[in-house]
Amino acid sequence: MALKSINPTQTKSWKKLTKHFTEIKDVHLKKFFNDNSQRKQDFTINFNDFSIDFSKNRITQETIDLLVELANEVDLQDAIDKCFSGDKINETEERAVLHSALRTQKKDPIFVDGIDVLPEIKQTLSQIENFTNKVVSGSWKGYTNKKITDIVNIGIGGSDLGPDMVVDALKYYKNHLNVHFVSNIDGDHVQEIIKKLDPETTLFVIVSKTFTTQETLTNASTIRKWFLETADENAIKKHFVAVSTNLKDVTTFGIEKENIFTMWNWVGGRFSLWSTVGLSISLAVGFENFNQLLKGASETDEHFRITPFDKNIPVIMALIGIWYNNFFGCETEVVLPYSQYLNKFPTYLQQAIMESNGKSVDRNGNKLDYQTGGVIWGSTGTNAQHAFMQLIHQGTKLIPADFIGFEESLYGNIEHHEKLMANFYAQTQALADGKTKEEVHLDLKFQGKIESVEKLLPFKVFDGNKPTSTILIKKLTPRNLGSLIAMYEHKIFVQGIVWNIYSFDQFGVELGKELAQKIYSQR
Repeated sequence: MALKSINPTQTKSWKKLTKHFTEIKDVHLKKFFNDNSQRKQDFTINFNDFSIDFSKNRITQETIDLLVELANEVDLQDAIDKCFSGDKINETEERAVLHSALRTQKKDPIFVDGIDVLPEIKQTLSQIENFTNKVVSGSWKGYTNKKITDIVNIGIGGSDLGPDMVVDALKYYKNHLNVHFVSNIDGDHVQEIIKKLDPETTLFVIVSKTFTTQETLTNASTIRKWFLETADENAIKKHFVAVSTNLKDVTTFGIEKENIFTMWNWVGGRFSLWSTVGLSISLAVGFENFNQLLKGASETDEHFRITPFDKNIPVIMALIGIWYNNFFGCETEVVLPYSQYLNKFPTYLQQAIMESNGKSVDRNGNKLDYQTGGVIWGSTGTNAQHAFMQLIHQGTKLIPADFIGFEESLYGNIEHHEKLMANFYAQTQALADGKTKEEVHLDLKFQGKIESVEKLLPFKVFDGNKPTSTILIKKLTPRNLGSLIAMYEHKIFVQGIVWNIYSFDQFGVELGKELAQKIYSQR
């Protein structure tokens, strides 16, 4: 069954939200906190190892109630049910959207075109587990009978960004294997990778659903040629595996059928790290940690599927994002993980969010007259504080921020972690409260700069009232990382439903590819 097509701006709740916005748009966050001493508790949702604090957003309970009313009016629950049951909600490509099935811990059948897909998913997971165990244990050997020491993931887009981000985020849990990623068609990129490798001890994972992606095949062919400088064709089966559905071209490349890991057309690239695309993750951290990643995501799936909207973390994240985008007119959102392990998380979210919801026609094919999508950017704290936070604190743009932090560090360096988290909390407080003229005046007086007050005062005042959401997690584990990623995946889904767009196609990616191919063929 198709998704319903409802213009959100024509709903009763949108009109109520427009009126409500005019009433509270200039109210300062300090007033919200002064008026309600329980505000933090009232706007915090706890889930497993997560505590998500929405209190420093420019919202009231009425805002949340009206946003939930909007979600109900566009029948979000119906869309959620259709997504999880395998309906072809990616209508422009006639596909189901079932990345959640890849990580489900339930045994209930999930049907696509009348076929239960769970048995094949379980079988493929077993294939990943068996292959991972062989390589990690050293029983899988290269053509000169040496153990594998290095893994190279060859892919681009969702076949690169997700696995690369997760492998980097979980390197505390990594085993002895060194994992590298080749994505860009820039020849210098691939050469910088292979110059460090020994062909006798390197395993290459080619990730391409169709086995036709220009960047991936060009890089794979370059690596294959380099490999064959010291090995013969028979050695390819010991050093190359593929994640693809194109058996014919993969076997022509020289890869054995048993070394091909299947994909499904109901998994979009940017949501595919949970599938065989995550093979490099499993190799890097071991299958058990990969399985924990899946379990964490599955727990978020269940929370998202059954929790009432007013306590539903991805739903509230999405609705608050719509509040800023469509009512405050915010153009961007910044994501600030206070963990260097999550250095690549903002980049990963850029593709997941901007490729999904960067659309300008609705589900009826009509041109939109309201904003969708958002520009996503960010970096890790405290690096960000010494880079772009000036703009967020004192610039002319309103930029909502997600702060992501952990209660515990992994290596247990207490002094470092306490200083890190002091900055984490200080930034959200400073953004919310700002600094008044009176406070600046007092500071300058204590500093003995009373004669400079008139000159310096305008430059040292902070208006505050800058919105933030705080995601506090007990510890960075594979399971918690899985939950975190899934929260943002479902946020994307909810926003696409409310905006009445298709989030799971990406035709805007194709035009440049087509033109590049024409230009290359005319060289």
